[in-house]
Amino acid sequence: MRGSNKAVSLSIILPVLNEAGCIVSTLLELRTLRLNGAEIIVVDGGSQDETVTLAAPHAEQVISCARGRAQQMNRGAAAANGEFLLFLHADTRLPDDAWPTLSGAIAKGAVWGRFDVKIEGQPRLLRLIAFMMNLRSRLSGIATGDQGIFVRRTDFERLGGYPPIPLMEDLALSEALKKLAKPACLRSRVVTSGRRWEKYGLWKTIFLMWLLRAAYRCGVSPEILARQYRS
Repeated sequence: MRGSNKAVSLSIILPVLNEAGCIVSTLLELRTLRLNGAEIIVVDGGSQDETVTLAAPHAEQVISCARGRAQQMNRGAAAANGEFLLFLHADTRLPDDAWPTLSGAIAKGAVWGRFDVKIEGQPRLLRLIAFMMNLRSRLSGIATGDQGIFVRRTDFERLGGYPPIPLMEDLALSEALKKLAKPACLRSRVVTSGRRWEKYGLWKTIFLMWLLRAAYRCGVSPEILARQYRS
């Protein structure tokens, strides 16, 4: 069942889990979009901290469901009223010109797309990593969750939403959407946290992500890949 019948053009869906440290600042960054008619839907996957309480004053809806990013995003989409859906990670900030950039792309006929990404952190190598992510995405038509994927809701629903897999859900959705239309690769950059890269090491993380992607394309089960990713 959907939420209210309020007419909005954009629904921003944030899947979260134990994000009390950043959820308020992330949601406050979305105030301009809310003023322009967007609704904010936070979907919690069972946080053990104050994420839900902190998010409530800054979102139209805060929903709880079973843990799993794909499942959480699908749950948020099912409650959304917007013509377009924008999926945003809790540690990712949209650019200041997100509204005019996104509106312009939609006005030109974009069915789906994503932003370029900048990875926030001290190591200079993060700039190169972000550059390569954006280039790879532009050449392949594959978007990652860090890039702020947006899609027309009717097309998202027609495809069945994100596949219910524990990893690579963004890659799988991109492959399905590519059959409908080429992605709009917006040059404006979202800023995402480099905490994962800094915590586990840049080269180790790069190697792991390339290995997991290659294994996925070779048919390895996402469940197996998810266990490797968590370990």
